[in-house]
Amino acid sequence: MRLAFLGPVGTYGEQAAQRLAALEGISAELVPRAGIRAVIEAVANGDCAAAVVPVENSVEGGVTACLDALWEQPELSVARALVLPIRHALLGSGPLEGVSEVLSHPQALAQCSQWLSQHLGSALQLPTSSTAEAARLVRGSRFRAAVASLEAGKEHELEVLAYPVNDVPGNCTRFLLLRRGGRQQEGPLASLAFSLRANRPGALLEALGCFSRQGLNMTRIESRPSKRELGEYIFFVDLELSSGPRPLEQALEELTPLCEHLIPFGAYPLTNLALVEGSAEG
Repeated sequence: MRLAFLGPVGTYGEQAAQRLAALEGISAELVPRAGIRAVIEAVANGDCAAAVVPVENSVEGGVTACLDALWEQPELSVARALVLPIRHALLGSGPLEGVSEVLSHPQALAQCSQWLSQHLGSALQLPTSSTAEAARLVRGSRFRAAVASLEAGKEHELEVLAYPVNDVPGNCTRFLLLRRGGRQQEGPLASLAFSLRANRPGALLEALGCFSRQGLNMTRIESRPSKRELGEYIFFVDLELSSGPRPLEQALEELTPLCEHLIPFGAYPLTNLALVEGSAEG
């Protein structure tokens, strides 16, 4: 099975793809793609059977490129989720004191902003398409360094200049395993996205009331601009399904007439490696 992930080799997305494939019990050919949108399009257009994308970070919040691309692909479903601990390293080929440029994915740079300000305050920060791409680009440079994983450092034969460099020790990212169609009804979590028919006082409250009346705990809500006009938003919601699929079905029945568009991504299991590794360390 071809499984797309945010490449190149050595990204946290690759680590998540390997873990999710193991959890699903599938033998997968990992297919790197440049950019989150390209990863999602790979499964949407049938080039790959599944895809793994980062959707939320514990420090920087939702991954907007992922949310926007998911809204454009309503036929996709979430098969499983994985929370992966993120431990960034500063990688390079020269001494730390000689670094004048730091490259990485914008999310990784933001997750290390305090450390970079304290230790490399005068260095220019340059965004790249992924952390592993940053590692590839700095190889051989005496003045460039990358914020990436230890695995990316090994892949590109870089020295570890500092580790860890993320500002928050408990930094972690939630990844989704996406497939076409076949939405599951059973699972501890469910995700959906919707836009409302009317922009009026109380419209969002009325929509969210569909969940509370069914006793569904909303664990996340995030809004993204529709890109059609100012003040028009799309809402992404995660729900706990502690009492089975029926309350979700009833909530969606109530919600549907209030929405211009409604995309249920399905129910799915979640594996939190941050909790698993924390228990093992304890």
